[in-house]
Amino acid sequence: MIQNRLRAAEIDDPTRVDEEEIRESPFWDWEFAFNALPDMLLAFLQVTLVVTVVGTLIAAVLGLVIAVLLRVLPRPLAWLVKWMANFIRMTPLVVQLIFMFWTFMWLDGITIGIIVFGVHYATYMSEVYRAGIESVPPGQWEATTALSMSAVRTWRRVIIPQALRSTVPSLGNYAISMFKDTPFLIVISVAEMVTVAGEIGAPTFRYTEVFVLAGLIFLAASYPTALLISRLEKRLAYAH
Repeated sequence: MIQNRLRAAEIDDPTRVDEEEIRESPFWDWEFAFNALPDMLLAFLQVTLVVTVVGTLIAAVLGLVIAVLLRVLPRPLAWLVKWMANFIRMTPLVVQLIFMFWTFMWLDGITIGIIVFGVHYATYMSEVYRAGIESVPPGQWEATTALSMSAVRTWRRVIIPQALRSTVPSLGNYAISMFKDTPFLIVISVAEMVTVAGEIGAPTFRYTEVFVLAGLIFLAASYPTALLISRLEKRLAYAH
């Protein structure tokens, strides 16, 4: 009796997918892929790209600020800044997203994602900036002192421009890494492109098309960025 009821429930369940139909379906369905593409592109433009671009800008600026503070602050304050940066860098990004989501519940998920990604990657970029600043020859510092240049002008006109020449490749790599880490936004209920792809494929278990499309979109966005960074690096080296 119970088995008959279970069979009847399975037959009446509108969400049940026929396993035999799944096995006999083609490996790739072009119509399904084309129908899924608009929603995935929309999620990419509205969430994935926005979080990456704004997060990268925050990380680039904040990372530079951290690197300069570590150089100019008194030792106790510099130690405190360094400890905070290390703490953020050494804790998982997913944990930070969940913590911020439940701590600042009045903020929307995209805003939290931008803040967390920006601050998290700023701690990595600060190390890149620090290495670039330390690579500036001591003679440059001595020359600015001999010319009685102010500290602000020294950093703005001499140190930072020289430091950036050696940091562009690493900064670009972190920007691309941030781009590929955006699927972690699912832990705070933000439907970015990969999440949308999974939701599209779930009803029919057709995940091949949507995840291949997601990978191609990531590649189409990342590769030109890598080429742009390479050209910028060569241009800065030529200017030097």
